[in-house]
Amino acid sequence: MLIASLPRPWSAWEVLDLDLTRAPAEGPVAFGDDLSPQGLLSAYRQGLYPFPAESPEHRLFNEMSYEPDVAAGRVKVFAGSKEPFSVAWCSPDPRPLIPVDRPHIQRSLRRQLRAATHWTTTADVCFERVVSHCREGRSERWLTDRLLASLCRLHACGYAHSVEVWEDGELVGGTFGVRVGAVFSADSQFTLRSGAGKVAVAELTRRFAEAGGLAIDVQHDSDHARLLGARPVPRSRYLELLRAPHDGTALATGPQPARRLAD
Repeated sequence: MLIASLPRPWSAWEVLDLDLTRAPAEGPVAFGDDLSPQGLLSAYRQGLYPFPAESPEHRLFNEMSYEPDVAAGRVKVFAGSKEPFSVAWCSPDPRPLIPVDRPHIQRSLRRQLRAATHWTTTADVCFERVVSHCREGRSERWLTDRLLASLCRLHACGYAHSVEVWEDGELVGGTFGVRVGAVFSADSQFTLRSGAGKVAVAELTRRFAEAGGLAIDVQHDSDHARLLGARPVPRSRYLELLRAPHDGTALATGPQPARRLAD
């Protein structure tokens, strides 16, 4: 799979002494304000995902809540950060994964798909629009402008991807995330028509399987994640998947009828 390289220097995340075998199972495992494209990709490769603070008050809350854990060495801080508590980095244990060889489509969604003759799906057609929809109306806007800009840069370099769901040419749902070898870390989804977000995740699972991927990481375990087919695996197993040799192909981008997922 050919993708563009990001310019050096790489982020110091690559040399951060972060032992996830001893990291907290819940909450942040590290703090650091590097949201550059290089830093973001380096963090994903280490099994982390970001949760930026949306306001100075949120940063202060992080500092007051987690400073004892930092002082005790349970939570790491990136030494080069000017405002380290502005971005929390998470790596839950266990980690919820959707195996691409065992996709899960709910019976009600299958019925909807069979009737959705006007729904089509694509990939990487309007990445920024999908990410922008995913942050609309959120009370905690963790998809900050800085994070959005870096994700768009990663998309331009071939590391971040989106899947879109269309109804008669209108964007009605989507999902996006970052690909690391055999794993795709799905960050968020949005729905403007009932079921469209779930269809986007199901289509991502299908396209990633066709590109040689092994699993979709949905980051945070929840009832919604279980409905999408995610099952928790130990963080150690997730890290093994990230490090496994992989020679996949590019994600197919062309339009497909959404009803194919009901087959």
